[in-house]
Amino acid sequence: MTAFWTEPDFDDHEMVHVVRDRKSGLTAIIAVHSSHLGPGAGGTRFWHYPDPKDGLRDALRLSRGMSYKNAMAGLPLGGGKAVILADEDRTKTPELLAAFGDAVESLGGRYVTAEDVGISEADMVAVSQRTAHVSGLPVSGENAAGGDPGPFTATGIYLGIKAAVRHKLGKDTVQGVHVAVQGIGSVGGGVARLLAKDGAKLTVADIHADRAAAFADEIGGTAVDADAILSVPCDVLSPNALGAILDEESIAALDTAIVAGGANNQLARAHHGQTLFDRGILFAPDYVINAGGIISVATEYIARRDSKPSGVDEVHKLIASIPDRLETIWQQSDSSSTPPDVVADRMAQDLIGRG
Repeated sequence: MTAFWTEPDFDDHEMVHVVRDRKSGLTAIIAVHSSHLGPGAGGTRFWHYPDPKDGLRDALRLSRGMSYKNAMAGLPLGGGKAVILADEDRTKTPELLAAFGDAVESLGGRYVTAEDVGISEADMVAVSQRTAHVSGLPVSGENAAGGDPGPFTATGIYLGIKAAVRHKLGKDTVQGVHVAVQGIGSVGGGVARLLAKDGAKLTVADIHADRAAAFADEIGGTAVDADAILSVPCDVLSPNALGAILDEESIAALDTAIVAGGANNQLARAHHGQTLFDRGILFAPDYVINAGGIISVATEYIARRDSKPSGVDEVHKLIASIPDRLETIWQQSDSSSTPPDVVADRMAQDLIGRG
C-alpha cells in the first residue's frame, strides 16, 4: 500500500490508522478526517477489495464524507470511517471482531464506530464487548434511540426525494412519480417501501436478481437487471448501493430529472457534480440526504456517553430537518448557478473550520 498522503483522496486527514492482527486475520483501516466538532464518527465497512488500495480509497473518501455529513446534520461529531479488508470468502469471526474492537479502544475515543455495509447490529454488540466507543446497539428501552440505523437513513432519503420532486417537478406528492431504485438492502428497500405506500411508480434493481424480482412483486413494481438501472427512463434515480457510480459514461446515459439516494460518494470525481448540473439534473448531495442513520447513531451514543435518556422522537425531529437543508442548498445552487454538491461542500467546510 502506497503512502496514504500521496493518494488523491487524502484531504489533510488527521489520522489514518492501519491495523493488522495476525491471530484473527484482521486487516483494517481507520481514518479520522476531522475532529473539529467532536470525535470522528462513522460506520465500519466489511468488504473484500481485490486491491487493498481501493479499501484505503474508501476509508479516505468515506471519512471525509462523514465530516461533512455530521457537520451538515448539526451533530457534535467529527468524521471518521473504518474499513475491514475481508478475504474472498468474507470470513467474519468473533476473534476478528474482538481484535477490531480492541483497535477502536486503543484510539482512546478519537473514533466512534457503528454499522455500515457488511456489518450488522449483532457485530456491533460483539465489538461493544471490547470498547465503549461504539453505537448502533440494540434499543435499550421503550422509545429509546438505537438499533439498526438503516430504517432511519431510509426515512431521511424518502423525505429528501419528496423535497426534490417538489423543487424540480413542482409536485407536492410522489403519486405516480417514477423512481428507479438501485439496491434494495436495508436502506434502498426501506426507501422503496415508503414510496410505494405513497403511490410512486417503482423500478428496482439489485446485484441479486432473484431478490429484486421478489421485492418488485411485493411492492407492485418492476425489476430490471443491475446494469440497466442507471439508464431507466424515470423521474428520480435513487442510488442506494455502493458509491462512485456517477462518472462521464453513466451520467451521459441517465434519463432522469433527479438523482437522490443514500449511497455514499455517488460522484466518481468532484467534477462529475458539474456534469450533472450541466445536464439539468437535480442532485441531492448524498451526505445531506442520507444523514438519518448517523443522526440515530449519534443520538444514541451521546446519550449513553453522557448518561442521559435518548428518545427516538428526537431522532425523527432531526431527520425531519433534512428536506429544509436540501432546499437551502438547491436555492443557493439556483441563484448562483453552482452545482449543489459544491454549495454543500462549501457549507460543510465552513462548519468544520476548513472554509
